[in-house]
Amino acid sequence: MTDHPVDLDKHRGMAAQKATDLRRALADVETNVRQLREREADLEHRLMTVPAMSWPEAAVKARYLLNLYAASLPVEDTRHRALVSALLDDFARLSEES
Repeated sequence: MTDHPVDLDKHRGMAAQKATDLRRALADVETNVRQLREREADLEHRLMTVPAMSWPEAAVKARYLLNLYAASLPVEDTRHRALVSALLDDFARLSEES
């Protein structure tokens, strides 16, 4: 017996190693997705429960909501995408001016 762990990955065939790598990558992605959903839920809870204290803070909330809306638009809905883009540009411009 030795005190050093045996690296089992070195003893696997190429197909088994690829399958193991895929399982590990999938597990990492699933963990990241779960963490992202938890952070989004926390952010949305804070956006709903903490009142904006200024117009720029209200614009941050509106920007988040507009981005959610824009992400749900079909690709061919260029008119609404352009409207959202124009409004987000207005928010950016007005934020810089104040």
